[in-house]
Amino acid sequence: MAEHDLQAALPREMYVAEAAWRTEREAVLFGDWYCLGRVDDLGLDVPRRTLTADVAGESVLVTSDEQGALHAAYNVCRHRGCQLRPPVQESARLSHEPADEASALRCPYHSWTYGLDGRLLKAPHAEVEDPAAFALHPVGVETWGGFVFVHLTPERATPLAEQVAHAETTLANYGLADLVTGRVLDYEVHANYKVLLENYNECYHCGPVHPELSRLVPAFAGGGGGLDWDKGIPHRDGAWTFTTTGTTDRAPLPGLDEDERTRHKGDLVYPNLMLSASADHVAAYILRPLAVDRTRVSCTLLFAADEVAKPTFDPDDAADLWHLVNQQDWAICEAVQRGMSSRAYTHGWFAPMEDDSLDIRRWLLPRLEARRG
Repeated sequence: MAEHDLQAALPREMYVAEAAWRTEREAVLFGDWYCLGRVDDLGLDVPRRTLTADVAGESVLVTSDEQGALHAAYNVCRHRGCQLRPPVQESARLSHEPADEASALRCPYHSWTYGLDGRLLKAPHAEVEDPAAFALHPVGVETWGGFVFVHLTPERATPLAEQVAHAETTLANYGLADLVTGRVLDYEVHANYKVLLENYNECYHCGPVHPELSRLVPAFAGGGGGLDWDKGIPHRDGAWTFTTTGTTDRAPLPGLDEDERTRHKGDLVYPNLMLSASADHVAAYILRPLAVDRTRVSCTLLFAADEVAKPTFDPDDAADLWHLVNQQDWAICEAVQRGMSSRAYTHGWFAPMEDDSLDIRRWLLPRLEARRG
């Protein structure tokens, strides 16, 4: 292939340099809606709950008030800056603590107390003429498809609907908000989160890296070019879902069209939610960037609620395939990260069949430029 058929990818420092990571974290991870997880898995589906979540190193409080409405704020008391709740430890499996029942948020230092909506309720032995001026620093919070998103720069936030618009259209028939978690697969990947996003966004690697998956979906083995993701990708004859056999005893999700009942679809909600939709379940990947070269991943397998409620429910046929594919992906992503760290590497190249991977430049670079401006 002639070099002019290739396009330069992002430069090395955007994957390995600590300074670039800090800049990108501020401009992108703190400047876009960031997925925390499922409303019910977080325990925020009932009133009077509060949890602490980690967003790329920032500690955030998320609450459901007495009416069940969601609120979010920085985990910082307005008096002397003490954290109201202990932060999530980096060694923790999840990026959030379990939601606790609460009627208020009390600072352990001087007992300044806040409502679940962030209002200052009490400042002992202090005269505060304007309590509204001492509310907790707000964080944006919204939901879509059963997922909770937060925005750490809410004064500059665009509506969440704009960020999820493509997935809303592509996956409209899957009823994401009504699905429930049947299995969660957790991983820690020693690679920059963008390596995982780019890997998800192309199937050029599927033939070499995923032989089992390519036998299930033969089109994946052909270099990934010309795939009709809007219509969905067909399975081999006799197969219709992502399981070890290509079939399952579970019924297809209600509301799917004829193509969706036999094809696989996917979408990506930048910066950290990847969605892979099969006829009977949806695999939702929530990326949690920890450092320039480390990302925690929760692969949440979502099923119809009535299927999960059955005493015979067993998601192993789907989980076993996804775990195999995930392990293959994470191993190759870590190999990419190690290679990118070499002094010989300056930047990669996108081949023509990787057109979808170019999306990350169109998404990322304008955000970094706006930050510089």
